[in-house]
Amino acid sequence: MAEIVNLRAVRKAKQRAGAQAEAAANRAKFGRTAGQKALEEAEAARAAARLAALRRERDPD
Repeated sequence: MAEIVNLRAVRKAKQRAGAQAEAAANRAKFGRTAGQKALEEAEAARAAARLAALRRERDPD
């Protein structure tokens, strides 16, 4: 005889598997480690400081 299957449970399991696959793709696409975030923040701060140091001030005419 065939096994009795709850269709709602199968549908939910399929939806969960799809959500997990999408989450894994998003982690690979958007995820960054704390070290990477800190490095990018430090680079941005250094670039902003360099820009401020190289900025010429205008004399009021």
